[in-house]
Amino acid sequence: MNKLQDWKERLKKGHMLSVICVLLIVIIALGIILYSKQREYRQASENSYNMAFYELVDYVQNVETYLAKSLISSTSEHGAETLTNLWREANLAQSYLAQLPIESQELENTEKFLNQVSDYSYSLSRKNIYNENLTDEDLKNLKELHSYSVELENTLSQLSDDLNTGRFSWGELTKKGTVAFAQQVDNISKESFSNLEENFHEYSGLIYDGAFSEHLTNNEKKGLTGDDIEEEQAKQIAENFVGKDEIKETSNLGFSENASIPVYDFSITNHNDETINVSVSKKGGHIIYMNSNRAVNSEVISQEEANSKGKEYLESKGFKNMRETYYLKQEGIVTINYAATQEDVVMYPDLIKVKVALDNGEVLGIETTGYLNNHTQRDVSKVKITQEEAKKSLNKDLQIESEGLAVIPTEWQSEILCYEFKGKVEDRGFLVYINSENGREEDILIITNTPNGTLTM
Repeated sequence: MNKLQDWKERLKKGHMLSVICVLLIVIIALGIILYSKQREYRQASENSYNMAFYELVDYVQNVETYLAKSLISSTSEHGAETLTNLWREANLAQSYLAQLPIESQELENTEKFLNQVSDYSYSLSRKNIYNENLTDEDLKNLKELHSYSVELENTLSQLSDDLNTGRFSWGELTKKGTVAFAQQVDNISKESFSNLEENFHEYSGLIYDGAFSEHLTNNEKKGLTGDDIEEEQAKQIAENFVGKDEIKETSNLGFSENASIPVYDFSITNHNDETINVSVSKKGGHIIYMNSNRAVNSEVISQEEANSKGKEYLESKGFKNMRETYYLKQEGIVTINYAATQEDVVMYPDLIKVKVALDNGEVLGIETTGYLNNHTQRDVSKVKITQEEAKKSLNKDLQIESEGLAVIPTEWQSEILCYEFKGKVEDRGFLVYINSENGREEDILIITNTPNGTLTM
């Protein structure tokens, strides 16, 4: 009997040992699989970064080539073609630079340089397209850009050699960080990443009078004035904006440091137990955002009344000379875009969105980001052609309904003073913008009227 029990015990222990062995084998196998997968992932990442880097090198070489060609081009037709190619290559170089595992602040000047090459070459290509000759200043700027492009090309060639000889890997860079990598990794030459920015330490960008100027890469918030404030001050500003008599409770939601405009966020409950969210900028204590969650179940007031309510509200909050532009209506609430005006010129970059309840005209929300990013006094005196002369650039079939001056933003974040003509062609609405300095057609928008609002595209 004892022998039988002993045999069973041994069998049991043997079974447990077998199970443990199987588990160990499974764990080891999983470890090998995971390690293999990680290696595959790292290799894929490394290959992706390598591809982006070598594409960057190629496009920077093309940038240098086209800049050199632009300096000796003698006809406007060939100049326009060369500068258009330069614009394209610089844009592509920027896109591949952005794919590398390098913090943007570490390559700020390199990125700025490529951005300037792109925008400046586009501006000059438009001159050539309109048969305007490049000035001595234009050629001087192109020569300066070319000298920097040679520096950039040489530095990237050195980096390419370092990469090919295994002196660094993108995985190392990702783990250690750009600054640590540039300063602490001994097996990479000082002519590498550190020099990539050192080559541009004196590069401040071009200042010129073309359509696309230096402020393209300037992150200054022109309307964001005043000194930095603390959270308690921001809370007082939020409560005063909503109205202290309306407030039941205020909760601090923290500081959003990484927002385009750093803000203090608050949640306010009013006496009707409705929630109102408010964001106040750290710089200057400006209201960036306010939104109430109140439900609206009926539409009583007209669009014209809502426009007036919104405008009155903006004036009461210190936003003067605003003009309603376009709107969108949803679930009993209309969101209206108001643009600032200066001497009857509409400033489309300086937009504020206002939400108005259509049951009683109460303002339920406001968003001021566009206004605070761009609002400033402009020089609106650079009008070199008359309104009648500008009309000569219009399609003869456009039936004009209204006209005036407006500052419009471009996709390159610059601004142009234009004559704005609103009209129709075969019952379809259009907005046409004619440059007030040279009569060029800068933009055309289609006006779409829907049951819920007036939109442009």
